[in-house]
Amino acid sequence: MAKTEIKHPDKQVSTGAYSAGVLMDGWLYVSGQGPLDLKTGQVVRGTIEEETRLTLEHIGKILQAAGCSFDDVVKCTCHLLDIKDFDRFNAVYAEFFKGIKPARTTVQSGLGGGIKVEIDAIAKVPGK
Repeated sequence: MAKTEIKHPDKQVSTGAYSAGVLMDGWLYVSGQGPLDLKTGQVVRGTIEEETRLTLEHIGKILQAAGCSFDDVVKCTCHLLDIKDFDRFNAVYAEFFKGIKPARTTVQSGLGGGIKVEIDAIAKVPGK
C-alpha cells in the first residue's frame, strides 16, 4: 500500500518539511504537534493546560481528516519543556482519551520556539 499524506485542515503556512500525518497499511502516523496558530505559523503561548489543549485539538483534526478519532490512537509520545508540569498536562490529556488510554511515553525535552508541549501519535484507522 502506498503512503498517503494527511493534511491538517486549518494549516495555511509551512511549519517545516514534514507531513502532518502519513497513512500507510491502515496506520496513521501523526507528526509532533504543538501549540501553533496554523494560519500564521506563530506559537500560541499560554499555560501548560492551554498549550496541551490546543496541541491535542490539532491532533484531533488530523485524526478526523484520516477517518479516525482519539479512540483509535494506540501510542503517543509527549515532550514537556518542564516535567514539573506533568500533573497539569496529564489532567488535560486525560480529557481527550476515554476508555483504554494509548500507550504513552512522556519526557522532558528542549523544545524550540518557547513551546511547553509537543505530542505525536499513532492510530489504527477503523476498518483498514
